[in-house]
Amino acid sequence: MTPLAASLQGIGVLGPGLPDWTATTAILRQESSYQPAGTLLPAPAVLPPAERRRAGRVIRLALAVGAEAVAQARADARELPTVFSSSGGDGDNCHEICMTLASEDRQISPTRFHNSVHNAAAGYWSIATGATLASTVLCAFDASFGAGLLEALTQVAVDRVPVLMVAYDTEYPEPLRAKRPVPDAFGIALVLAAVGDQRSIARLEASLEEQRADELEEPRLEALRRAIPAARGLPLMRQLALGKPGRVILDYLDVWSLAVTVTPCR
Repeated sequence: MTPLAASLQGIGVLGPGLPDWTATTAILRQESSYQPAGTLLPAPAVLPPAERRRAGRVIRLALAVGAEAVAQARADARELPTVFSSSGGDGDNCHEICMTLASEDRQISPTRFHNSVHNAAAGYWSIATGATLASTVLCAFDASFGAGLLEALTQVAVDRVPVLMVAYDTEYPEPLRAKRPVPDAFGIALVLAAVGDQRSIARLEASLEEQRADELEEPRLEALRRAIPAARGLPLMRQLALGKPGRVILDYLDVWSLAVTVTPCR
């Protein structure tokens, strides 16, 4: 395939022991040790009170990492088309709906129902930010991070406009967790643009190749990368944190991996 390129202008990260991009940078540079801890999701203060009460973990995660990336890029969320990518959507909500359907009272609440759709996070983002431009919502199981990044890079290359990409996953309660053992919430957001400027962090160039995905040296971070689909982007985050030119290979499909060349701008 012809390589796809974009300027990276903002990053957001939130996951177990990784509260934001600043802390994640220090950990990936080995300036501080990684201490696994449950993901703490902030209340979505940007939502109106009624929507804030209805927002589950997947909504709070997507909004948090998206907001961090947009703030770092000093961008206007209303002017960004979006790509939301998740391997399974809202696990908690899916569990509660299944529990209701398995009970004698099978009446599903309207809130549960409208939060069950895969594009719920994109809808809440629009409500929170006033964004009305196009939003693409993807699901590619364990390849969802790579699929989201490819889609965002394609939109930047074709439309020549900045794009916000948000990849996110949350855990499933038992008994679904036994079949889909995602242990916790993890998200990465990137603001990508066609042309670099003073805000640019790095230039990314991606192509599909038949190579084995990179692994992380820190065993606990590598376990996180393997356990949560959105965390498949951690090798890219490591290269960006190092601030050095390099090439990383990310998990994608069974045959293809996603090779990303990173050229820092700072």
